[in-house]
Amino acid sequence: MSELNQLLLNFNQKQNFNYNDFYVSDCNYFAFKLIETWPNWEKNIINICGDVYSGKTPLTRIFKKKNKALELSEDEINNSIFKKIKLYQNIILDNFENKTNETLLYSLFNLIDQDNKYLIINSVKPIIDMSYNLEDLKSRINNCLIAKIKNPDDDLIFALILKSFSDKQINIDKKLIDYIVKRIERSYSKISEFIYKVDEISLKKKKSIDLKIIK
Repeated sequence: MSELNQLLLNFNQKQNFNYNDFYVSDCNYFAFKLIETWPNWEKNIINICGDVYSGKTPLTRIFKKKNKALELSEDEINNSIFKKIKLYQNIILDNFENKTNETLLYSLFNLIDQDNKYLIINSVKPIIDMSYNLEDLKSRINNCLIAKIKNPDDDLIFALILKSFSDKQINIDKKLIDYIVKRIERSYSKISEFIYKVDEISLKKKKSIDLKIIK
Protein backbone atom coordinates (compact mmCIF):
# COMPACT_ATOMS: atom_id res chain seq x y z
CA MET A 1 0.00 0.00 0.00
CA SER A 2 1.46 3.35 -1.02
CA GLU A 3 1.74 6.16 1.51
CA LEU A 4 -1.61 7.88 1.86
CA ASN A 5 -0.24 11.39 1.81
CA GLN A 6 -3.23 12.73 -0.10
CA LEU A 7 -6.69 11.42 0.59
CA LEU A 8 -9.69 11.64 -1.65
CA LEU A 9 -12.52 13.01 0.35
CA ASN A 10 -15.86 12.64 1.61
CA PHE A 11 -18.69 10.29 1.25
CA ASN A 12 -20.27 11.97 4.23
CA GLN A 13 -22.56 14.97 3.96
CA LYS A 14 -19.86 17.45 4.96
CA GLN A 15 -18.07 18.37 1.76
CA ASN A 16 -14.48 19.55 2.13
CA PHE A 17 -13.02 20.39 -1.27
CA ASN A 18 -9.46 20.85 -0.09
CA TYR A 19 -6.38 20.20 -2.16
CA ASN A 20 -4.76 18.09 0.54
CA ASP A 21 -7.86 15.92 0.89
CA PHE A 22 -7.60 14.61 -2.65
CA TYR A 23 -5.82 11.29 -3.10
CA VAL A 24 -4.22 10.95 -6.51
CA SER A 25 -3.92 7.51 -8.09
CA ASP A 26 -3.51 6.16 -11.61
CA CYS A 27 -7.27 6.19 -12.16
CA ASN A 28 -7.71 9.95 -11.65
CA TYR A 29 -4.19 11.24 -12.39
CA PHE A 30 -4.92 12.72 -15.84
CA ALA A 31 -7.92 14.71 -14.63
CA PHE A 32 -5.99 15.93 -11.59
CA LYS A 33 -3.02 16.91 -13.75
CA LEU A 34 -5.25 19.03 -15.97
CA ILE A 35 -6.53 20.92 -12.94
CA GLU A 36 -2.93 21.43 -11.82
CA THR A 37 -1.56 22.62 -15.17
CA TRP A 38 -4.17 25.24 -16.11
CA PRO A 39 -3.96 27.28 -18.33
CA ASN A 40 -1.53 25.06 -20.27
CA TRP A 41 -4.23 22.84 -21.78
CA GLU A 42 -4.26 21.38 -25.29
CA LYS A 43 -7.91 22.43 -25.65
CA ASN A 44 -9.97 25.22 -24.11
CA ILE A 45 -12.80 22.81 -23.28
CA ILE A 46 -12.25 19.69 -21.20
CA ASN A 47 -14.69 17.02 -20.06
CA ILE A 48 -14.04 15.31 -16.73
CA CYS A 49 -16.19 12.19 -16.71
CA GLY A 50 -16.61 9.29 -14.33
CA ASP A 51 -18.93 7.43 -12.00
CA VAL A 52 -20.98 9.15 -9.30
CA TYR A 53 -18.71 9.90 -6.28
CA SER A 54 -15.58 9.55 -8.42
CA GLY A 55 -14.36 13.04 -7.47
CA LYS A 56 -15.39 15.17 -10.46
CA THR A 57 -17.04 17.92 -8.42
CA PRO A 58 -14.31 18.02 -5.76
CA LEU A 59 -11.71 18.41 -8.52
CA THR A 60 -13.54 21.33 -10.09
CA ARG A 61 -14.13 22.94 -6.69
CA ILE A 62 -10.37 22.74 -6.09
CA PHE A 63 -9.92 24.40 -9.49
CA LYS A 64 -12.50 27.05 -8.62
CA LYS A 65 -10.73 27.82 -5.35
CA LYS A 66 -7.35 28.20 -7.08
CA ASN A 67 -8.59 30.00 -10.20
CA LYS A 68 -11.64 32.22 -10.08
CA ALA A 69 -14.43 30.45 -11.96
CA LEU A 70 -18.16 30.67 -12.60
CA GLU A 71 -19.91 27.40 -11.73
CA LEU A 72 -23.15 26.64 -13.57
CA SER A 73 -25.71 23.88 -13.79
CA GLU A 74 -27.45 22.98 -17.03
CA ASP A 75 -30.71 24.66 -16.11
CA GLU A 76 -28.85 27.97 -15.82
CA ILE A 77 -27.78 27.93 -19.48
CA ASN A 78 -30.04 30.47 -21.17
CA ASN A 79 -29.67 33.59 -23.30
CA SER A 80 -29.31 35.88 -20.31
CA ILE A 81 -26.44 33.94 -18.71
CA PHE A 82 -23.98 34.86 -21.46
CA LYS A 83 -23.52 38.39 -20.08
CA LYS A 84 -22.39 36.88 -16.79
CA ILE A 85 -20.15 34.33 -18.51
CA LYS A 86 -18.40 37.20 -20.27
CA LEU A 87 -17.08 38.39 -16.89
CA TYR A 88 -15.19 35.17 -16.14
CA GLN A 89 -12.21 33.49 -17.77
CA ASN A 90 -13.08 30.06 -16.36
CA ILE A 91 -16.46 28.35 -16.53
CA ILE A 92 -17.52 25.09 -14.86
CA LEU A 93 -20.59 23.21 -16.10
CA ASP A 94 -21.32 20.62 -13.43
CA ASN A 95 -23.35 17.41 -13.71
CA PHE A 96 -23.94 17.69 -17.46
CA GLU A 97 -26.58 15.28 -18.83
CA ASN A 98 -27.13 16.78 -22.29
CA LYS A 99 -30.46 18.38 -21.44
CA THR A 100 -29.37 21.82 -22.65
CA ASN A 101 -30.81 23.39 -25.78
CA GLU A 102 -28.25 22.51 -28.45
CA THR A 103 -28.20 25.98 -29.98
CA LEU A 104 -27.43 27.49 -26.57
CA LEU A 105 -24.75 24.90 -25.91
CA TYR A 106 -23.16 25.61 -29.30
CA SER A 107 -23.24 29.34 -28.50
CA LEU A 108 -21.49 28.65 -25.20
CA PHE A 109 -18.74 26.70 -26.99
CA ASN A 110 -18.31 29.51 -29.49
CA LEU A 111 -18.05 32.09 -26.72
CA ILE A 112 -15.37 30.03 -24.97
CA ASP A 113 -13.32 29.80 -28.17
CA GLN A 114 -13.79 33.36 -29.36
CA ASP A 115 -12.95 34.96 -26.00
CA ASN A 116 -10.16 32.49 -25.20
CA LYS A 117 -11.92 31.28 -22.08
CA TYR A 118 -11.75 27.85 -20.45
CA LEU A 119 -14.64 25.46 -19.85
CA ILE A 120 -14.74 22.35 -17.66
CA ILE A 121 -17.71 20.05 -18.20
CA ASN A 122 -18.41 17.39 -15.56
CA SER A 123 -20.47 14.36 -16.56
CA VAL A 124 -20.93 10.70 -15.72
CA LYS A 125 -20.93 9.67 -19.37
CA PRO A 126 -18.28 11.12 -21.71
CA ILE A 127 -19.83 13.96 -23.70
CA ILE A 128 -18.51 12.46 -26.96
CA ASP A 129 -20.73 9.39 -26.30
CA MET A 130 -23.89 11.47 -26.00
CA SER A 131 -26.32 12.06 -28.85
CA TYR A 132 -26.56 15.44 -30.64
CA ASN A 133 -28.62 16.60 -33.60
CA LEU A 134 -26.75 19.80 -34.46
CA GLU A 135 -23.82 18.93 -36.73
CA ASP A 136 -21.78 22.01 -35.79
CA LEU A 137 -22.19 21.07 -32.12
CA LYS A 138 -21.02 17.51 -32.82
CA SER A 139 -17.87 18.92 -34.34
CA ARG A 140 -17.25 21.07 -31.28
CA ILE A 141 -17.87 18.16 -28.92
CA ASN A 142 -15.46 15.92 -30.82
CA ASN A 143 -12.78 18.57 -30.42
CA CYS A 144 -12.95 18.59 -26.61
CA LEU A 145 -10.34 16.98 -24.38
CA ILE A 146 -11.73 14.02 -22.43
CA ALA A 147 -10.38 13.18 -18.97
CA LYS A 148 -12.04 9.98 -17.79
CA ILE A 149 -11.77 8.98 -14.14
CA LYS A 150 -11.49 5.21 -14.12
CA ASN A 151 -12.89 2.79 -11.53
CA PRO A 152 -10.88 2.92 -8.29
CA ASP A 153 -7.79 0.75 -7.80
CA ASP A 154 -6.85 -0.85 -4.47
CA ASP A 155 -4.86 2.15 -3.25
CA LEU A 156 -7.70 4.55 -3.93
CA ILE A 157 -10.32 2.26 -2.36
CA PHE A 158 -8.17 2.03 0.77
CA ALA A 159 -7.84 5.83 0.87
CA LEU A 160 -11.56 6.38 0.33
CA ILE A 161 -12.54 4.03 3.13
CA LEU A 162 -9.92 5.30 5.57
CA LYS A 163 -10.74 8.97 4.94
CA SER A 164 -14.48 8.42 5.10
CA PHE A 165 -14.35 6.67 8.47
CA SER A 166 -11.86 9.25 9.72
CA ASP A 167 -14.27 12.06 8.76
CA LYS A 168 -16.92 10.29 10.85
CA GLN A 169 -14.40 10.07 13.72
CA ILE A 170 -14.49 6.28 13.51
CA ASN A 171 -11.35 4.31 14.22
CA ILE A 172 -11.03 1.13 12.18
CA ASP A 173 -8.23 -1.41 12.07
CA LYS A 174 -6.32 -1.14 8.79
CA LYS A 175 -6.41 -4.95 8.51
CA LEU A 176 -10.19 -4.66 8.26
CA ILE A 177 -9.82 -2.09 5.48
CA ASP A 178 -7.50 -4.50 3.64
CA TYR A 179 -10.18 -7.17 4.03
CA ILE A 180 -12.79 -4.85 2.49
CA VAL A 181 -10.50 -3.76 -0.36
CA LYS A 182 -9.99 -7.36 -1.48
CA ARG A 183 -13.72 -8.04 -1.68
CA ILE A 184 -15.65 -4.87 -2.49
CA GLU A 185 -16.95 -4.02 -5.95
CA ARG A 186 -14.75 -1.54 -7.84
CA SER A 187 -17.38 1.18 -7.98
CA TYR A 188 -17.41 4.58 -6.27
CA SER A 189 -21.15 4.40 -5.66
CA LYS A 190 -20.94 0.86 -4.21
CA ILE A 191 -18.11 1.91 -1.90
CA SER A 192 -20.20 4.87 -0.72
CA GLU A 193 -23.21 2.61 -0.14
CA PHE A 194 -21.10 0.08 1.76
CA ILE A 195 -19.60 2.71 4.08
CA TYR A 196 -23.06 4.12 4.81
CA LYS A 197 -24.47 0.67 5.65
CA VAL A 198 -21.53 -0.34 7.86
CA ASP A 199 -21.81 2.91 9.79
CA GLU A 200 -25.58 2.48 10.11
CA ILE A 201 -25.28 -1.08 11.46
CA SER A 202 -22.57 -0.03 13.89
CA LEU A 203 -24.74 2.78 15.25
CA LYS A 204 -27.83 0.57 15.58
CA LYS A 205 -25.90 -2.17 17.38
CA LYS A 206 -23.94 0.41 19.39
CA LYS A 207 -20.79 -1.52 18.56
CA SER A 208 -17.49 -0.55 17.02
CA ILE A 209 -16.94 -1.79 13.49
CA ASP A 210 -15.60 -5.32 13.47
CA LEU A 211 -15.27 -8.18 10.98
CA LYS A 212 -18.77 -9.48 11.76
CA ILE A 213 -20.38 -6.15 10.89
CA ILE A 214 -18.30 -5.88 7.73
CA LYS A 215 -19.29 -9.36 6.60
